[in-house]
Amino acid sequence: MGDIIFETDTKAAQRFDILLLWAIVISVALVVLESVPSVQARFGGTLRTLEWGFTVLFTVEYAARLWSARNAWRYARSFYGVIDLVAVLPTYLALLVPGAQYSVILRGLRLLRVFRVLKAARFRGEANVLIRALRASREKIVVFLVSVLTLILVFGSIIYVVEGPENGFDSIPTAIYWSIVTLTTVGYGDVVPQTPLGKFLASAVMIIGYAIIAVPTGIVSSELSRATLRAPQGDGRVCRSCGARNHADDAAFCRVCGDDLRHVIVSE
Repeated sequence: MGDIIFETDTKAAQRFDILLLWAIVISVALVVLESVPSVQARFGGTLRTLEWGFTVLFTVEYAARLWSARNAWRYARSFYGVIDLVAVLPTYLALLVPGAQYSVILRGLRLLRVFRVLKAARFRGEANVLIRALRASREKIVVFLVSVLTLILVFGSIIYVVEGPENGFDSIPTAIYWSIVTLTTVGYGDVVPQTPLGKFLASAVMIIGYAIIAVPTGIVSSELSRATLRAPQGDGRVCRSCGARNHADDAAFCRVCGDDLRHVIVSE
């Protein structure tokens, strides 16, 4: 049972993870619906019954994970272990604390397990390429963010001096907030310059924002192209069930359907 619950390389494990993700999505949707007064008034009893059913299901699943884990205490203290526990506690706490059942929305964090499914599915190679691209562009992104933060501080300080408290810029943090909103081209409009010089500065910040907003995309795209060219092409084995190719050299099961690859002959 532990292989099915914790692994992702077999058909049974993949089915288990996918069914679990669907159960999480449906249970979160039920909580969202229950918060709507008209829906709660009409279907409140049914929704609560379904929620208790999912809670029991997730409780059994959590207990099964503890029972089948090689080290139960280590799993309980792990990232996913804590999330799994948090997913079942709110419904029980609602018996003692009214309204606590809505914190069951935290169950949505368990959707992070989708990465376990992707790890063994057809997106595994593509995900590795993307991760390599993000790692390679990390330093450039950091330099870019530092430059943007410097511009935000400079523009915020200038607009604070130009406009002043009488025009709504009553502090440098408020001016920095305006600078962030303007440079990112969001433009809430809750704080706006009133003087001609302030409007001219705002126009300059908007234009600069449009000029730099595509920089991170260009950096990541460039590294993504390089990582794609360097990506391994697999060992040539072809799955007998679905015909998928380009499996990792040490893969024991198909990356798409989970079929056994250990007896597959490498195709030329």
